[in-house]
Amino acid sequence: MTDHRPPGISAGEKTTLQGFLDYLRSAIAAKAEGVPEPQVRTPGVPSGTNLLGLIKHLTAVERFYFLGEEVRSWPATFHPTADETADAVLAGYRAAVAEANAVIDACDDLTQPPPRASKPASMRWLLTHLIEETGRHAGHADILREQLDGATGR
Repeated sequence: MTDHRPPGISAGEKTTLQGFLDYLRSAIAAKAEGVPEPQVRTPGVPSGTNLLGLIKHLTAVERFYFLGEEVRSWPATFHPTADETADAVLAGYRAAVAEANAVIDACDDLTQPPPRASKPASMRWLLTHLIEETGRHAGHADILREQLDGATGR
């Protein structure tokens, strides 16, 4: 993932939706990059939310909605194990995004679900939902990163 900018105001629907999703994906990954252990997995709030957990969760979300992979426990997706490194979790997220983007790119009709979708939802709904989900967690990551080292902004 590169540091994307939001799509232009004259882009088509699919380009706009995918562009905003990629923009948010890039933003949340950037918040976790370069944060040393153990800070990257240190909870910033009583619920236990941490930067690495947010990335791990969004990896599961991408794989569930676009690739049809089952999730045994959604709460567990927020908790990286001791043997999951930041580099490995970020690489897993980038791989999930690349696979999801291949599915999105192959979609010619936003009213249809992708072939391996876990829900019978249209691609339009999935893209909109992932924008909402990723945006919400990117906001959480902004706050957690600022608490860790004062870093703000993209």
